[in-house]
Amino acid sequence: MAGNSFGQLFRLTTAGESHGPGNVVIIDGVPPGLELSEEDLLGDLARRRPGQSKITTQRQESDQPEILSGVFEGETTGTSIAILIRNQDQRSRDYTEIKDKYRPGHADLTFDAKYGHRDYRGGGRSSARETSVRVAAGAVAKKMLRQFHGVEVVGYVRQVGNLVANVPDPETVTLADVESNIVRCPDSAIAGQMIELIERMRSERDSIGGVSELVATGVPAGWGEPVFDKLKADLGKALFSLPAVLGVEYGAGFRVASMRGSENNDPFVPADDQTPRIHTVSNRHGGMLGGISSGMPIVLRCAIKPTSSLPQPQPTVNRAGEATTIATKGRHDPCLLPRFVPMGEAMVALVLADHCLRQRAQMGS
Repeated sequence: MAGNSFGQLFRLTTAGESHGPGNVVIIDGVPPGLELSEEDLLGDLARRRPGQSKITTQRQESDQPEILSGVFEGETTGTSIAILIRNQDQRSRDYTEIKDKYRPGHADLTFDAKYGHRDYRGGGRSSARETSVRVAAGAVAKKMLRQFHGVEVVGYVRQVGNLVANVPDPETVTLADVESNIVRCPDSAIAGQMIELIERMRSERDSIGGVSELVATGVPAGWGEPVFDKLKADLGKALFSLPAVLGVEYGAGFRVASMRGSENNDPFVPADDQTPRIHTVSNRHGGMLGGISSGMPIVLRCAIKPTSSLPQPQPTVNRAGEATTIATKGRHDPCLLPRFVPMGEAMVALVLADHCLRQRAQMGS
């Protein structure tokens, strides 16, 4: 199966399924001498793991990482880092009744069309369970970016259903702001309403979608490789590789379709005491111009669809093409947004780590 590796100089390869023994990631390109332990991975893994609150799936996984190689005496050696996360709470019996049925909104039909064979237990390789090791790799990337350039990546929930948070300055949002509530929305005034909506969706045996905003600060100007490896192109690919992502935009995004050029352009201004470099007075370009970082905060948004697995009956067909109905018994999130946040952060960090190393290789800085 191709398509399991990502990145060039900071490169990861993942393997594993939702109901298999576990998931593993191999990371190549981490420079030697970076202090790294399993403890460094636990924070983001705890934010992604299932069973963490009343508005997430109740599958119980500790998501304890095991570093198998690439670290010696607390520091990276420069060789491949392998990280394993074992599955502990699979309930494959929940899927026995639907093994020959195609779940609406899932990859069951497409995996069958491609391979003629699929792991029906929880979606197999197409399950978001696979992202556990991506988040572990993202924690490594974050630590490297922080040490090399002081780069920080923070994500949060911007919207659930029709409820939209008021976040006027995305670059000022901190991890503490995000983790102040279980929905991971920095706008406390709307967070409670989001939680109520998600709980109502669960009680109605339904689900709800939303938007996550992802912000990278401290990224120097100059990262990105025109024309096919533009920073925005690699970020788009990275985020679209995550389950349930149906849209990605940056900066002003789709709002530019109704703007004039005079409204959309961000005027440049000289360096000053607060910002000791050329910068822009606004950031409608989302920190990237020509696919290269401008030095302004990189701001992206992902549209996340409602969870497809529903306990209520839905019409579908079976593998023989016969009409039938389906209701999924497994434990699922009524809203994917709270657990998506660390997944989105991880993919942004992995892209930035790759382009950090590519810029250093080409320009020495």
